[in-house]
Amino acid sequence: MEKIRIAILGCGTVGGGVAKILLEIGNILNDRSEKEIELAKIVDLFPQAASKKNNIPINLFCGGGKDLSKEEADRCIEEVLSDKNIDIVVETIGGSSEYILNLVLKILNSKKHLVTANKALLAKYGKEIFETAEKNNVSVGFEASVCGAIPIIKAVKECFTGDVIESISGIMNGTSNYILSKMKFEGKSFAEALKMAQNLGYAEADPTLDINGGDAGNKLAILLKLAFGLNASMSQIPIMGIDKIEQEDMDFANEMNCTIKLICYAKKDGKKIFATVRPMMIKNDNFLSNINGAINAVKLINKYSGEHILVGKGAGSTETGSAIVSDIIFIAKYKDNISNKSATSDVCLTDEDETEFPYNISFETKNVPGITGAVTTAIGDSNINIDTVGHNRHNKSKAIFSVATMPCKLSQIKKAIDQIKTSRPDILKSEPKIIPILY
Repeated sequence: MEKIRIAILGCGTVGGGVAKILLEIGNILNDRSEKEIELAKIVDLFPQAASKKNNIPINLFCGGGKDLSKEEADRCIEEVLSDKNIDIVVETIGGSSEYILNLVLKILNSKKHLVTANKALLAKYGKEIFETAEKNNVSVGFEASVCGAIPIIKAVKECFTGDVIESISGIMNGTSNYILSKMKFEGKSFAEALKMAQNLGYAEADPTLDINGGDAGNKLAILLKLAFGLNASMSQIPIMGIDKIEQEDMDFANEMNCTIKLICYAKKDGKKIFATVRPMMIKNDNFLSNINGAINAVKLINKYSGEHILVGKGAGSTETGSAIVSDIIFIAKYKDNISNKSATSDVCLTDEDETEFPYNISFETKNVPGITGAVTTAIGDSNINIDTVGHNRHNKSKAIFSVATMPCKLSQIKKAIDQIKTSRPDILKSEPKIIPILY
């Protein structure tokens, strides 16, 4: 039986999970791949801690099991890359720095297959990485880069090649979903829910990429390429995080039979793609409204086969590790027949301002008579049909209320808000909050 030897670079949360799975179910993986899968080498700065946490034999670590300096780790990596017996390198260091990009390109140029969960790197440098792999006739496995254990990459790349994907909507960041769930069901403030997420390890000490939509944006950029052949950088995708969501927004959503979620959304219309990451009010009969806690879910609507929903854990040591191992087995079994070329097309992103959605607009104004009338008049003057006007919440200094629209363009809403600012420059106490409604 042919032997496939694996090296892991970085044995933290995800790398440790990969090593644990490879060691615990090696015989099963051999049967599935029809190869002998061997974990040959691990490079990590802190092997003692990694070994203890994941019950990994210390002799598998480069450097004899002692803690390594960065320079020593780099030398160990060079040893891995020059070892002709290493077939697949798993990169679980993370990040999208020039150092990581150069490392990944070195792996591919050394004629070794790459498996990674690094969505930030793929979103930023995917074209260069896949072209380098193609040039060297090696493969890139990246199932774990989008939604962890959920097999969304293989679904898009393989399972739906006989169909046409028309839209994607999904909850692709577990941290933000946990925070919003706590705000909805337990009445927590954003700050309180974030602290809870950090205490449980769902959010990092610096949670910026989770709460500002950046992490979800990286995942959507990868799916845009796979599903629609669209090369879109993060700067081209309108992205808004959840850090401005307040309890009043939760209340408005509840009145409308909706739940607020951070949604990755993309829809194809001819040669135009509308794509965004932002909080949306999800109607409660939409399956995504019932995805709570740190769970991820992706809904695809296809031209011929209709609606498909994939649900599972989007992060975690063995959860993400299982997706990486699935790529290892796939490459081991089919490595001579895997192409890194993905579809390209002449589609392009459409302007966010010109895409129609129903919206909920919440206003914080001075508590004086005639405000609701002034606001709804401006909205009507912008040729927007109003669906409902929410309950007005009064206190001595301000009033807070919301207006739900029928489908309209964001540019129309912006025009209405400009009219309010011009006709009644004294009444708005903050910028109105605009949240799309997803049925």
